[in-house]
Amino acid sequence: MTYPDSRGLWIRLFLPFAAGYFLSYLFRTVNAVIGPVLARELSLADNALGLLTSTYFLAFGLAQLPLGIMLDRFGPRRVEAGLLVIAAAGVAIFALSDGLSGLAIGRALIGLGVSACLMASFKAFSQWFPPEQQASLTGWVMASGGLGALAASKPLEFALGYTGWREICFALSVMTLVVAATLWLKVPDKTIEQKGAGFAEQMAGVRAIFASRHFWRYAPMGFFFTGGFMAVQGLWASRWMNVLEGMEGTAIAARLTWISGAMLAGFMFMGFFATVLVRRGIKLERVYLGAMVIALACFGLISSLPTMAGDLLWPILGICFSLSNISYSLVAQAFPPAVSGRANTALNLLVFAGAFGLQWGIGSYVDVLQAGGMAGDTAYRIAFFTLLGGQMLALGWLLLPTRRN
Repeated sequence: MTYPDSRGLWIRLFLPFAAGYFLSYLFRTVNAVIGPVLARELSLADNALGLLTSTYFLAFGLAQLPLGIMLDRFGPRRVEAGLLVIAAAGVAIFALSDGLSGLAIGRALIGLGVSACLMASFKAFSQWFPPEQQASLTGWVMASGGLGALAASKPLEFALGYTGWREICFALSVMTLVVAATLWLKVPDKTIEQKGAGFAEQMAGVRAIFASRHFWRYAPMGFFFTGGFMAVQGLWASRWMNVLEGMEGTAIAARLTWISGAMLAGFMFMGFFATVLVRRGIKLERVYLGAMVIALACFGLISSLPTMAGDLLWPILGICFSLSNISYSLVAQAFPPAVSGRANTALNLLVFAGAFGLQWGIGSYVDVLQAGGMAGDTAYRIAFFTLLGGQMLALGWLLLPTRRN
């Protein structure tokens, strides 16, 4: 396969997809800052707030398997541009809503609308750039997601000091439409592209992935570690800091900014050094396992001693989360290239199932414990310890096949 000169193509192709993933991550984490504002203004309990925020993950996760087929059949430009229009409509509905049902519908449409942002960029990079450039492109596009998480912390808290959350949502809706139009009008299509496999063949590949022992070795880690961090970062970290550490809005936003900055550093590290590490004989699986062990230790200390080194441990957790994305490569490498995209979307399905279930589940669990007379700080600590237990089981399951071999 021949590849065109990448210098001009980088601007036309990479930047629009990076802008899409920036918005995807911003929408994913935005409720960590505006969630308390919504709770006060609309009198939402923790259960309702958890359900509202997690509908993004539910819609996002459900879209993953059909998304792989759509990308193969229609191409990344058309799929992502069309879905971002749905996201823009979802943001507008969210801004106009006064009740939980309207907010949840808007949030679900946002999740559906941005569900292609990362996978479409992967597809486009594989079409247009040689393999030796794709690792760095992947790192940089994920760094743009880190910038989105960064924008959803302190900058968003600063903006809320000057305007309301509804006005911010309308502005984000317009930004989303601009990115969709840029993708549709400016991003090139691959002129010579093999016809995608038929639906039956596509589904046979999906069934083979879900029947694979290798896939299920990593799937619980995706559910409890990657999905668990997304659930906590997207909502419950800010509530934890308020209830357990007595922090207020400005201090919480600053802490979230540090977490997002640490994630960005982790993404950039992988963009710069992943290839170098492999060439020096350092297996990415070792990097992944080391990061997950550190994440488990940090989350355990945070859950046990909330006020101990929180400014240090939360950002370290953010770095470890960014390295958890190595699991996508570790899963895909066990399958033929024609199936690797569906392997990634299958893992993404488990990740977002975890993010949805755990984000909603933590809120429901806390409400149940408080209804039984338990203090709020104790309820949150028990909920975090429950998540920690699931992560310990997932890590043990991952290590078990290694011991057998």
